[in-house]
Amino acid sequence: MFAILITTLPTQPSAVRLRVWRALKALGCVALRDGAYVLPIAHAPELDALAQEVRQHGGAASVLALAPRDTAQELDLLAQFDRSAAFVAWQEGARSLLAELPQLRETESRRRARQVGDALAALQRIDYYPGAASAQAQAELAQLRHAVDTHFSRGEPQAVEAALPLLKRTGFQRKCWATRARPWVDRLACAWLIRRFIDPGARFAWLDDTLQLPRGAIGFDFDGARFTHVGQRVTFEVLLASFGLDADPALQAIATTVHYLDAGGIPVAQAAGLEAVLAGLREVHTDDDQLAHAAGAIFDALYALPAPTTPGTPR
Repeated sequence: MFAILITTLPTQPSAVRLRVWRALKALGCVALRDGAYVLPIAHAPELDALAQEVRQHGGAASVLALAPRDTAQELDLLAQFDRSAAFVAWQEGARSLLAELPQLRETESRRRARQVGDALAALQRIDYYPGAASAQAQAELAQLRHAVDTHFSRGEPQAVEAALPLLKRTGFQRKCWATRARPWVDRLACAWLIRRFIDPGARFAWLDDTLQLPRGAIGFDFDGARFTHVGQRVTFEVLLASFGLDADPALQAIATTVHYLDAGGIPVAQAAGLEAVLAGLREVHTDDDQLAHAAGAIFDALYALPAPTTPGTPR
């Protein structure tokens, strides 16, 4: 069963026509003809919302159920939702980045890898009848991310499955905290969080080889570290949960940005700005302690931003 939107768009304002066309494209609708757009029946509410907008601006729109008369007609409709060509185009982009990797700087590589991941997520959202192409693309994305991590950052943590018991900060004071050298977003955010909220007297060791962990040091953000990626959480999020800091909305806002920059996922508006500033600091500071100190001021500023609140919720 399918849902069909039959519409005559208003001639004015042109912004409404453009917005509806873009929405139909973003939804991956099949156009049977001009003014007739089809989606699987489960997505009828999205078409209802567009129909309502069209009518509000003087156009005509109806959303109806569409049932194929026979198997041949159903197969013909299903074939029009085939995303194979789009997956081929996505694959070409992913493989192009992989081939260019040796010539790219880390920041550019990670930015483009994240764009490739976002593009796949957008494609999979409209792949209403997924098949082997979707699974293959997901596997290629994992390979691409692994290649970027291997090329630029040995020891990049692979997520583990583990419980996160609540820890007392009193047992983690004036410690040496160790992670990989030349820290990037997750490690820089973790270093700031540790010194600001967990261990004000923290010292940091920046390791070229994570197997050479100093005696008594607390490792973070590398394979086998005390604090590393767990499930879908990056290390910053793991530290928040481990020390009971995840109820702070300002820290959660930072965590959302750090997660996106480190692991991809839901885009965050301020991510590009933070990435650009940290990349610049990395160019300015060759000493990792100085880099972490400078980055800390950036995270202080982010933390000072008013946290988003729902209407009627006091700050």
